[in-house]
Amino acid sequence: MKIEYRKHYSHHLGRDMEYKVYGHAGKPVMFIPCQAGRFWDFESFKMIDYWAKWIEAGQCIVYSVDTIDNEAWANKGGDCRTRIQNHENWFNYITREVVPIIKAENYDQGIMTFGMSMGAMHAANLYYRRPDLFDSCFAISGLYDNKEFFGDYCDDLVYNNCPNLYLANLDPNHHYMGYYNSQKSLIVVGQGRWEEPLLESTRWLDTVCCQKGIKTRFEYWGLDVDHDWPWWYKMVDTYVPWMLGI
Repeated sequence: MKIEYRKHYSHHLGRDMEYKVYGHAGKPVMFIPCQAGRFWDFESFKMIDYWAKWIEAGQCIVYSVDTIDNEAWANKGGDCRTRIQNHENWFNYITREVVPIIKAENYDQGIMTFGMSMGAMHAANLYYRRPDLFDSCFAISGLYDNKEFFGDYCDDLVYNNCPNLYLANLDPNHHYMGYYNSQKSLIVVGQGRWEEPLLESTRWLDTVCCQKGIKTRFEYWGLDVDHDWPWWYKMVDTYVPWMLGI
């Protein structure tokens, strides 16, 4: 498998950022790590082993990016406005700096977002905010609202980064509806240990999408399905062929 390490300066974040690329061709996939994770987690947590068959076959190419979650969502003791501004800067780094690189290298294809836990939150938010850039989303065991990380605090930036909030108020005539209903988005969650708040948030998003007529596939796994990597590997095996259309 072709693996490439990259480092570049981000003007939106004012620092060097790193990412890795796995593969040589196919559907571009953006992997976002879990909370406090790093861009190398696609390898270090063995997720690469479960995507390898599709990567090596040239059916997808994975871009594993870094986050600044410890300065944003996960920094619960910090100033709320500063935290969410940090996240918005990261969002702009992804959409305005990383996405153009991926598109230039992959014939301007739409990009699939993929992640688990906090990575799932980012994957869904990137997709729902910019379905013109991201044409598919595979989010596992994520939170899609602000309650866990910001409590009752909700300013314009928090609102604009919580799909459960902004989708609930989406104009039914918004041109993004055409993207949502012609593309693939998949939200999966278990019902076992450590999944309770994520299950609640997923059900909330499910309700919002149903009410607004937004096409998203929701899958709920069993009461024995915990918030942990072994189950996430099984979900990848189950759903990636559908996501890639193979």
